[in-house]
Amino acid sequence: MKTLAIYSMKGGVGKTATSVNLAYWAAQSGMKTLLIDLDPQGASSFYFRIKPAKKNWGKRFFKAYENLLKQIKASDYENLDIIPAHLSFRNFDVILDGLNKRKSRLQKILKGMKKEYDLVILDCPPSIGHLSESVFIASDQLLVPVIPTTLSERTYAQLLDFFKQEGYPKKKILPFFSLVQNQKSMHKNTQENLRQSHPNFLQTVIPFSADVENMGEHRAPVDQFARNKPANTAYRELWQEVSRYL
Repeated sequence: MKTLAIYSMKGGVGKTATSVNLAYWAAQSGMKTLLIDLDPQGASSFYFRIKPAKKNWGKRFFKAYENLLKQIKASDYENLDIIPAHLSFRNFDVILDGLNKRKSRLQKILKGMKKEYDLVILDCPPSIGHLSESVFIASDQLLVPVIPTTLSERTYAQLLDFFKQEGYPKKKILPFFSLVQNQKSMHKNTQENLRQSHPNFLQTVIPFSADVENMGEHRAPVDQFARNKPANTAYRELWQEVSRYL
């Protein structure tokens, strides 16, 4: 079993759209896939029409993988299951702070899924803290969407600095350009500069698209309502590229 985290320190970069569409394409490729929505806002869960549990179970999340098994919901798509987010997940940093070996807790819990799934995808909240560090350890690859703007470039540099400071392996990080508008000179120039300084950027580029924004209206991956559109092609190609690293 492999674990792929979709992560960014910055919000509004297309992280959840990436999580939803890559989970869909992974399942379509035949991989038994589990998407865990770690973001208390629950956008990934919403897109897949999965409601969160009524009871507060966030405190039990890191105790045993059996607690996660009880929360797994089937999606409308073959090979794809979801653990929906709960508002109580907002307390994960506080919960982890009170646990022993907190950085490896998530990794330990996810090992219990290896008999059931080929791939676990983590949709992560835009923050840096105990949960983020547990994600860095638990994931085989960290897929990082970067909008080609100055602020996103700075945020990505901060992530690299944090990995260096804490001794996490940078080879886990897979950055790619998200919500790109090539008609903007800043977007074009920033892409060129970042590819020169960071050659590990993936080749696939996700364009800024109304079809991605319309996922909320359709509550479905882009392939379900805009199959022949560029955004759908881009997400399918992104999955194909990412899968080579798993």
